[in-house]
Amino acid sequence: MNRHEVISAPAHGAIHLHNEDVASAFAEMAELLAIGGENPFRVRAYERAANVVRGLSRPLADIGDRREFDRLPGIGPDLAGKIAELLRTGRLRALEQLRRRAPAGLRELLRVPGLGPVRVRALHAGLGIRGVADLQRALRSGRLNRLRGFGPVLRKRLAESLEGEATTPRRWPLVAATPYAESLRDYLRSVPGVARAEIAGSYRRGRDTVADLDVVIATQRRVDLAAALRRCADVHLLSAAGPTRCTALLRNGLQVDLRLVPQGSYGAALLYFTGSREHNLSLRRRAQARQLKLNEYGLYRGQRRIAGASEQELYHALGLEWIAPELREDRGEIAAAEQHRLPRLVELGDLRGDLHAHTNASDGSESLEAMVAAARARGLEYLAITDHSRHLGIVHGLDADRLSRQVDAIDELNAKLSGFTVLKGVEVDILEDGRLALPDAVLCRLDVVVAAIHDHFQLGESQQTNRVLRALDHRCVSILAHPSARLLGERAPIHMDFGRVLAAVKERSCFLELNAQPGRLDLDDVHCKAACDHGILVSIASDAHSSGELADLIHGIRQARRGWLTAANVLNARPLDELRRLLAQCRR
Repeated sequence: MNRHEVISAPAHGAIHLHNEDVASAFAEMAELLAIGGENPFRVRAYERAANVVRGLSRPLADIGDRREFDRLPGIGPDLAGKIAELLRTGRLRALEQLRRRAPAGLRELLRVPGLGPVRVRALHAGLGIRGVADLQRALRSGRLNRLRGFGPVLRKRLAESLEGEATTPRRWPLVAATPYAESLRDYLRSVPGVARAEIAGSYRRGRDTVADLDVVIATQRRVDLAAALRRCADVHLLSAAGPTRCTALLRNGLQVDLRLVPQGSYGAALLYFTGSREHNLSLRRRAQARQLKLNEYGLYRGQRRIAGASEQELYHALGLEWIAPELREDRGEIAAAEQHRLPRLVELGDLRGDLHAHTNASDGSESLEAMVAAARARGLEYLAITDHSRHLGIVHGLDADRLSRQVDAIDELNAKLSGFTVLKGVEVDILEDGRLALPDAVLCRLDVVVAAIHDHFQLGESQQTNRVLRALDHRCVSILAHPSARLLGERAPIHMDFGRVLAAVKERSCFLELNAQPGRLDLDDVHCKAACDHGILVSIASDAHSSGELADLIHGIRQARRGWLTAANVLNARPLDELRRLLAQCRR
């Protein structure tokens, strides 16, 4: 075949869209509307629709009835029509019109940490900046100094971010890669002659972002992989093809490297291409110390392969327990496997409840009753309703009076429930000086107080740390939510001394949150491990704004496993009576 063979459509000509494609279209609509200064409520509607679609367990393409789209939470007739248009044509006319109105480079500016729609709009209106290259020139020339709101601290951060952007390859959020990865894997498993197929690399290790996909395929007989890929609906381009290796570009721009191996080498190839590089190097050194050779084809003594068909037999031959892919980062897992001290990592089924969820009383899309019903349907035993405090005016946050009325409503609902408990809570803003955005009188009525930073992200390390420490010192705070305030690919973590924060959480006997929203995954894996080492319990929370987003807990589980967390390290893996005792210990 010719190099860089573009595949315009699968042979049957069908349009094949994943939920993520629809969600991405709505997310882009929201961004372009925000850049254009449109009504914030309209922007929020598209953001919410994107989140709802991402949280669906059923593919939209399998529904096929516009009336069912209309019944999805937060999806009215207009958005239902747009979903139907996308699934039918693969295009969205409203999105194409917005793209024509806004310079293409403006949306890319939103990926630069420190820039949001308001600042991007200011850059375009004030200096005519149309993209990243224009911003770089404005920074170098000093033109940006004249623009209000772009002070020295922000300019320095923008320069550092742009410098890093130039040397860092694009990475995809795991949730954006997942539907394509799973669809491709399932398709390959259906190809005649394929015995096994698995996605390896950082995807299999559960990293929060991936640069590409590595696929390992074991065959029973000869397979023409290139021909099979030409028939795959998600493949856009074949850039290289050979008898044992192909490289393809998927329709969403994600590159895939595929390797065919005999079944006797499948485990070795899966181990090698799963990585990480550091983990693999440590295994190879261990093999060499035993006069063995380890590579992607197997474990050898001289010319004889002694293991390779499965990962389990490879680890066993090296004197180790099998190590879960999430732990393969060379952070002590090999020593633990040698000494039979590997943890039993937390699983989704270990969770008894969820301690961070929203209703339509603030910025959620569904009622209290609907969220409770969805949590019960997922097998949970309790759910904390933690709507936003009023400080975030754009999301209709609760003031003390509205929160008090919600507390009463939850008490009334609990009186009717059997076998399930709704916990009274709030996500209260931490103000710039560390005070909370609600008075003690109402906070003391709650079961759980989730404190969070939603603004003033640019504060220096000392000021930001002191801000968080003052909030943690409040007698009602239970959990520090999404502690670094990062948004993957959009906003860098805040600057704070995490060691001091850990010490304060430990001293207060309160808790840290692992926010499972795919765009946050905050705590990261390293800080999860640090919390575990300090004996601090972590709340794995969906931060759901619709019933479908309760499913995001699985993303938090993956991150928790990378951080070595067991069920014993997770706050909401505790039964309700024990949870109440732990939450009560936070009060002073």
